This record gives sequence, structure tokens and C-alpha cells, in this order.
Amino acid sequence: MSPVRAFLTRCRRLPRALGLRWKIAVLLAVGCSLVAVTIGILIHGARARQIGDAARASATAQLIGVRRVYELTGRLDPDKVGEADARIDCPHLPAPLRAEALAGQRTTYLDMSGPDPVVWAARPLGGEHVLSVRLSLADDRAELAELDRQLVAYGVSVVALAAMGGALLASRLSRDLRTAAETARRISAGELDARIGPPGVPGARDEVAELSSAVDTMAASLQQRLEAEQRFTADVAHELRTPLTGLHTAAELLPPGRPTELVRDRVAALRTLTEDLLEVARLDANREEPQWEARRLGPLVESITRRSGVVAEVFGAQGPDLVRTDVRRLERILANLLVNAGRHGGGPVTVTVSGTTVTVRDQGPGFPAKLLCEGPQRFLTGAPERGQGTGLGLTIALGQAQVIGARVTLANPPPSGASATVALPPA
Repeated sequence: MSPVRAFLTRCRRLPRALGLRWKIAVLLAVGCSLVAVTIGILIHGARARQIGDAARASATAQLIGVRRVYELTGRLDPDKVGEADARIDCPHLPAPLRAEALAGQRTTYLDMSGPDPVVWAARPLGGEHVLSVRLSLADDRAELAELDRQLVAYGVSVVALAAMGGALLASRLSRDLRTAAETARRISAGELDARIGPPGVPGARDEVAELSSAVDTMAASLQQRLEAEQRFTADVAHELRTPLTGLHTAAELLPPGRPTELVRDRVAALRTLTEDLLEVARLDANREEPQWEARRLGPLVESITRRSGVVAEVFGAQGPDLVRTDVRRLERILANLLVNAGRHGGGPVTVTVSGTTVTVRDQGPGFPAKLLCEGPQRFLTGAPERGQGTGLGLTIALGQAQVIGARVTLANPPPSGASATVALPPA
């Protein structure tokens, strides 16, 4: 890529890299710069025309005076023509002015571009000669240059003040928008009672206030819907407990046989689902209070793996690391991960303890890409090849991990299989 193209690419990316505050400040500065430049050009042009008109008039008046003196005395008297340089057939007379004078016209010629700015006035004299007057405009051009410097200084001051004022105003706007964005992130993280509140001046009804009100209304509506869903889930699970208890008792009274085994198995599955729903409802309501203990992680993981009923090999169980955790909840997390690996993955299942982390890995088809991207969803296993299930196991594992301050990371490490890593806080 050429340097010019790279520079243009950086210039195109710069507006996207700037924050809203600086974008508004730069926009105001550019707008004020254009206005200041336009006004400066107009003032400069008006003053330049004024100086030119005055110089032409002065040169013409000097020319008339010189002609009168010449007609009376027959010669050019320097003492009677003032500051003008009056000459007959001056060799430095501009050619266009000479041509117009020989044509019988009295005219002027203004030259402000050269190193020595002058104004000329000329008229015919005797048909073949030209009487001319030359006035220096050095002082006038110095005055015009001083005016330009003042205009530039005033313009820079106005642009700087406008940029500062725009930055201050945009800073307030940016702060309100950042508050709205932060509140939206808190709501998405599960803090449903987060609200923006009235930003800026109370009673203001600008666009930021409307945005804040809309976000707060959305949050309130979302909170009501989720709380209603949580109450419904908890109520359904709670109401199912009583008939399930009776159904379980009745199933235990059935005579032995294959039909009885099928009934008892389905009743047990229904009871497990009901208990899982109640646990999810408690996690959603943030009613879980951990019972903290300091335990050696290796032996604890080995014991939990043995009680889970899943055939798995444990590595690193002799490590000395202590963790601060709730044993019951940690067992719930690891048991769900082990059951998920044993039921939906492929053997062998391994459990590796390393420091204060535990990794459960299987050799199956791995987690679905949607689950890795969006996280576990209730009543959705994500892929037929991982078997049938309610999808509550991983949901409960992640919820209980949040309660005890742990972090669960799901991945599909090469060459195959799925892994779930639980990082626990040290004691």
C-alpha cells in the first residue's frame, strides 16, 4: 500500500475512532472555521476595494493638480505635486495605461501584487505625450496585512471558544448516553431493577430524555415479564410436588415387573424435572445464599465424581490447593457437568484438577456452536447428536457457579469432544 493511500485510509478511519464529544467539537470547530473564513474574505475584499477606490481617487486628484501646474508654469514642479511622482512619458508606465491615455482617456491603474504596490493615473498631453502620476501604496498594503492578522487572530479565538463550548455541551450529552448504555448493559446482565432516571435538567424533553425514558420503560416491562415467568415456573413446580409425591408413593406399591419399572422411572424423571425447575426459579430470584467453606479441591472433586455415578477418571486429585466454596453447590455443578458429559458426550470422561480449576472433558461430538455462542438455554439441548434432555443441567450449573463466585467456561478443544472448566476462588 502506498504512503498516500495509507494516509487516506487512516483519515477515513479517524471519524469512527473519535467519540461523540470530539466529533461534535470538531464539527462545531469546522463550521465556525468556515464562517470565520467566509467573513474574513468578505471583510478583506471590502477593505481592499475601499483602499483601491480611495487610491484611484487620490491619484486622479493628483493628476488634475499636476496638469494645472504644468499648464500654468510649463514644467513639473515637485514642490507642488505633493507625494505623487509626476512624469511625462515615464518609462515605467504600464503599457495598458499608456495605450488608453494615448487613445484620449484619463484612466487609472492599480497594482497591489508586486513588491512595491502603486496606483497610476495618466492622461494624454499634447496628443503624443502622456502625463502620469504614481502613488505608493505600501502603507495601505501594510494596513491591509495588519487587518488580515487581526482577522486571523479573532477567527482562531472564536473557533477555539466554539470548540471548547461544543466539547462541554457534547460532554454532557455523551455522559447521559454512556449512562444509558451502562444501564442497558446492567439490565442485560440480569440487574432488572437498574434504571437511568431523569438525565440533565429535570423536566427536559430532549432526545436524550426520551431515550432514557424509553430504556427505563423497556426495563420495567422486561422486569415484569421475567418476574411473571419466574413466578409461573416456581408456582407450577411447587404445585406439581404434591401430586408427584402421591404418584411416587403409588408407584412404589405396584407389583414388581417391567411396567412398574417404567412407571417408577418416569415418575423419578418427573420429580427430578420438578426439583430442577424449583432450583432454576430460586436462582432466577437471587434467593440462594452460599454456605462458605475452605476445602482441598482435589479430594473434594474425587469424592463428588465417585458419588455422581458417572464413570470418569480423575487427574490431579492430590493437589494441595484450597478453595473457598459451598460444597453442596459445587457438587451440584460438577454432578451436572459429569452427567451431561456421560449422557450426551462420548467416553472416556476425564476430570482434571489443576490449581483451583476443574475441567470435565468427554470425547463426543462437542457442544453445538449456538450453545457456545449464546450460552445454555432452558429446554433446549441444541443438537440431536448430544441426546435428549431438558437443557436445565448446564443452566443450573452456570447459575450455581455464579452464586459461589466461580466461572464456567464451555469449549470444544481439538481434536474432538467437549470440555467444561470451572474456575473457583482460592481460599
